[in-house]
Amino acid sequence: MNTPSTDDTRPTSGSARPPGTVPGSDQAQIGDELFQAVVDSGDLIGYLDHVTSLAVDVLRAPGRTVFCGVTVLRSKKAATVASSSEQARRMDEVQYRYDDGPCLTAAREEREIYIPQVTSLADSSPYRQAMEDHGVHTVLAVPIILPGETYSALNLYSDTDHAFNDNARHIAHRFANQVSATLEIAIRMTGLVDAGEDLRAAMKNRATINTAVGIIMAQNTCSQEEAFAILSQAASTRNIKIWALADTLITSVTGNRSTPS
Repeated sequence: MNTPSTDDTRPTSGSARPPGTVPGSDQAQIGDELFQAVVDSGDLIGYLDHVTSLAVDVLRAPGRTVFCGVTVLRSKKAATVASSSEQARRMDEVQYRYDDGPCLTAAREEREIYIPQVTSLADSSPYRQAMEDHGVHTVLAVPIILPGETYSALNLYSDTDHAFNDNARHIAHRFANQVSATLEIAIRMTGLVDAGEDLRAAMKNRATINTAVGIIMAQNTCSQEEAFAILSQAASTRNIKIWALADTLITSVTGNRSTPS
């Protein structure tokens, strides 16, 4: 599905802001709140939930209802998604279903996608129909620039046509830039937690792996190193954890599931 896009022109910072938005003097406060959210949330989803709520506070204005989603795409991991409301969650889900749409394009191509009026989309667009069904009239997807092979976007929806003027889009980009620094920290912290959990799991299941290696050594008359390589390669080919495959092997041979220490 092709989604309309805009050029990358940004309005000047001296422009007046729509009523109801956070004034420029509060930008430091927003940064502090985002950093505190990293500390307090404890995980990536918790942090992103706070981001979506704060984005709604920053962008909403009289006559303009806003709801928000954030998408994070990481290599070899499922997409991480947070939403400020059920309406935003459903809009994001439609895009993941078709693996296409404003937020995914904004994240992958690191450019703004703005649809000021969803009726401008082709009648055949499944995304247009879903938006109309849920009362969405405007979509603004802004990239959150991150290092490496991690991509993210701020997904903003509104129930009015042409909801985000140049000032609102400028504020959205500035907010996304602020999110970028703290989101990178949150992702790194999540990676450390994941690595720690993997290490603890590996230690806990060491006995299971050692038993499976012994079985492979007996079956193939090979060394311990060769047996572990066989087990590791088989786990990689099947895309499962090595301890899980080891447990399956032990069960198939002995009829009993292992009980790791």
